[in-house]
This record gives sequence, structure tokens and C-alpha cells, in this order.
Amino acid sequence: MKKILTVLLIGLCSTPMVFGSIVTNTNQSVLYLRFPARNASTDIDAVYYNPAGVTQLSNGWHFSLNNQTLFQKKTIKNAFPLLNNDSYVSDVRVPVFPSVFAVYKMNKLAFSFGFGPNAGGGTADYADGLPSFETGLSTLPVYLTGMGLYTTQYSADISFKGSSIYLGFQLNASYEINEMISVAAGLRYIYALNNYEGAIENIKINPYHPLLNPNSNMISAYQLFNTLGMPAQAALFSNKTVDAKQIATGITPILSADFSPVEKLNIGVRYELNTKLEFENQTKTDDTGMFPDGETQRYDIPAILAVGIDYDIMPKLKAAVSFDMFFDKNADWEGQEDLVNSNTYDLGFAFEYYLTNRIALSAGYLWTQVDVSDDYQSDMTHELSSSGYFFGGRYGFNENLSLDIGATFVNYIDSDITIDYTGFGQFKESYEKTTWGFGIAVNYHK
Repeated sequence: MKKILTVLLIGLCSTPMVFGSIVTNTNQSVLYLRFPARNASTDIDAVYYNPAGVTQLSNGWHFSLNNQTLFQKKTIKNAFPLLNNDSYVSDVRVPVFPSVFAVYKMNKLAFSFGFGPNAGGGTADYADGLPSFETGLSTLPVYLTGMGLYTTQYSADISFKGSSIYLGFQLNASYEINEMISVAAGLRYIYALNNYEGAIENIKINPYHPLLNPNSNMISAYQLFNTLGMPAQAALFSNKTVDAKQIATGITPILSADFSPVEKLNIGVRYELNTKLEFENQTKTDDTGMFPDGETQRYDIPAILAVGIDYDIMPKLKAAVSFDMFFDKNADWEGQEDLVNSNTYDLGFAFEYYLTNRIALSAGYLWTQVDVSDDYQSDMTHELSSSGYFFGGRYGFNENLSLDIGATFVNYIDSDITIDYTGFGQFKESYEKTTWGFGIAVNYHK
């Protein structure tokens, strides 16, 4: 049961708009949406991507308010012939995905604050449930026919909706050692909240029985088994609902260094330690027994090593590359981490060109490599490698005020597994996903 809970938790956490890892949202700024190689940033979002790099900002206050609107479509196809549906679709919507950055720079010293959804951030709604929810029901006609009650159909009202949000509050202190080297240390406080709502109701079948159902009408499975004197089987097909949430808090230590060995080159390095998160169930209703009130389980945010390089090719043209390694195999996911073949990584490239002193255009590409075993993949949680395309620009109103806009489209590599349905054979289940979104940010320097 605890393994099923962990799978649900992992699936819910990886449901929202994750660019870069199984858990962590790396799209922490609108600048990222238009220029995804951010790990050597010396702009305002360096608060997250390169905390040591904020020492290159001018003295005084710097602020940035960001919001992204994101959409994701997940399609699960299952070839098991007894299911009523062969395709299950979830539309994930994140209308508000905010982040805030603030920096106060004073000569060699800078203090900064960042806020954003470090994981989660959306709601996945499977209006028709999932194949794993329905498989047991789909074999009911075969079971009843074997009992001598010829049955050809089943139906049920099945739904599942999950939402997840990990809010991160980050504080950094940065210091410029000399013109070439800066360092920083910080802490991020994580408040994580997951909500689950689901129901399996009105389970019906059409067994032929000369007295109970001579016309083979659709009737209640629960009532049928009670009438037949089979209360244990009847209980299996009674209405079941879930209304539960899980809460966890944790601290992420962060270390960063920034190097500028020559005038046109900047290098950023960031290391985030593993964040221990122990989720506790707070359950209102649980007819499934999957969310015992007060029970806890671990689901950490893995450690991250992030490296980036920015290079000014010419005065108006900048290129950048970033690399992130997520240490999934070293996190504690109640054993689910053992089903990860190798750690997730991403590699991003980006260019920015200033058309004028006020207008900049940018574009980039991000490859994310995920390597998990078939045993990890399921309809509740599946991870796919992806190609992401990013573009946008900046408009500077004056020396103090600027506007960033960005947009992205992420195409995931389809994957499929073979599931053994005991007594029925092996059938394929496939996973497809796309993500798209846009964002706007206002930046102010004083």
C-alpha cells in the first residue's frame, strides 16, 4: 500500500510543468522561458540560478515580478481489450505560476530573496480516471460469466484529480572576493502541499439472470452481489471516494560560485543539497485505505549540480550553455529511486541579440534526458525525455524599468511498456505528453 502511495505522490509531483527533472521546476523566471541557459546569469534571476552572480548587479535595489501560464496534455493509451476506453487524457492547467526576486547590492556584498514554485504548481484532472483504476472493473463481466451469469458490459463513474505545489522561499548572501570571483550561500524553505480527490461510483453490469435481470439491463454490481448473498464481493464494488491532502516542509542548503576570468566570459556553478521531505496524510475521506490519516512517507527533492557559461560573442550578441544534473538516485522516494536507471540531466543552449539599446530578442533549446526502468513507469507516474523550444524578448522602457516576455513548447519522447494482465496476456500501454506556455515579467532597478 505504501508503494502505491509513493507512486501516486511521485506522479502528482511530476504532473505539473517541470523543465529539467522528475521533481524540480527549473523554469523559475520568465527570462528562462526566452533564454533557458540561465546557470551563469548575472541578471535579476541569478537569485535562483547563480546566486553568486548577483554581485555583478549595480549598487542598490533590484526587483522582478514574474508570472507564467502553462498547459500540459497527457495521453495514456492502453490496449487491454476489456477496457471501455483505450485512451485517457489529462489536461493540466497552471494559470498562475508566479516568482519574485529581490536583491540589495552594496559594493562587494549583496543580499537576495527569491520565491517560486520549486516543484508542482498545477492540477491534473483525469475525468475518466486511469486504466489502472478501471482494469479490475473491466474483468467483472468475464468473472460473472464464469459464474453462469452471462455478462457483456460494465460501466462506472470514475474520476481522479490531483494538485501539487511546493513553495520555495530563498535567502542568499553573496560576496565579491575580487573582480574575477564571487561566492554565495543560501537556504531555501520548502512548503509542500498535495491534494487528492477521486471517486469510483455507480458500478453497473448487465448480467442475465432469469429472475433478477431477465432483460440483461444495467444494474448495480453492489446490489447484485448482496442479493446473491456475497457481501464480501459486494463491498468491493460499493461507492468509494477519496479526499485527502499531504503536507511536508524542508530546508535546502545552496552554495554558489561565479567566475569571470576574462571580460567577455562568465561561469556560474551552483550546488543544492538534497531536501528531506516527509509528507503526512491529513485525510477527510478515504474509502480505499490508501491514505491513512497521520501516516507519513518520504519524497525528497534531489540534490542538483548546475553549471553555466555565458559568452559575449560581440557587443550585441550573447551565447550561453547550461547543464543541470539531478541526483535522483540519491534521494529517498521510499525505494522508488531504485527504479531510476541513471540520474536525470538537462542541457540548454541560448542566444540573445540586442536589436537596439532597448529591444532584445532571444531563443534557446533544452534537451532533458530521463532514464527510468519500465517498472518505474505507470499510468499514475511516467517520466519522458523531451526537447524544449524557447523564445521571447525584452523591452527596456528606461534605465530602471524593463519588461520580459517568453514562450515555450516542449515535446516529450513517447514511451510504452508491456503490462502482464494475469490470465489475459500481455498488452501495451503508451505515454504521450506536450507542454506549452508563456510568461511576462516586470523588472525594476533603483
